[in-house]
Parts: sequence; C-alpha cells; structure tokens
Amino acid sequence: MMLSATGDPIPTQSDPQVRVGVHLKVGTLLLTLDGTKYEPHHGLVEFAAPEGRPWTAEKAHFSANAPDGCLVSVEVDLLNEACDGPRPGIPEAIWKVVALAATSAGDAGITYTQPAV
Repeated sequence: MMLSATGDPIPTQSDPQVRVGVHLKVGTLLLTLDGTKYEPHHGLVEFAAPEGRPWTAEKAHFSANAPDGCLVSVEVDLLNEACDGPRPGIPEAIWKVVALAATSAGDAGITYTQPAV
C-alpha cells in the first residue's frame, strides 16, 4: 500500500468533541425501551468541551440485539434540556458505560505518545 500525507490538520469545530467506543460483553447490560428488551454489545459515548468548559458526556449510542435477533441502535440523550447538567432519570447502568468510556479516553491516566517517525 502506498500512502502519503501532507498538511497541518485543523479541527473544523471550535468546541472539541470526542467519541469513545466501548465493547460490551453481551448479557452484562440490558436496555428496556417501551417494554422491549435489548442486549447491547457496543456503546459509543459522545463527549464535548463547549467553549473551553470541562468535558461532559452528551449522548450514548448503543448497538444492540433485539429479541427477534435484529440489530438495532438505541440513543440516549445524557444532558438536560438546558444542556447544563445531567438529564434526570438516566439509569445508573448507562452512567457506568459513560464512566468506562471516560476511563478509556484518559480519565485514569492513560496517555498517548505519538510514535517516532
């Protein structure tokens, strides 16, 4: 494979955003939406730091198996209507997925060093 790259990448958004995926062991989380139960196997959490404020979790997306075996996507808004705090009523298990994603993103001291080229 031949690959070349040039330039100095600049993000297009002034508010930094990060999406962190978490693979979930099937059977460890069960989402129930309108009476239907879903077994997620992957979670994707969107974090943002608007206008230089601290990082906050905005949304969680789950890829899950429906009872009929079909693959579905379930999205959960994590912020309240004013976007200044957590939405009330979010189950603790979803916040645990957010915490796993945040840990993966570096809250536990995980750092990244660019390899020498």
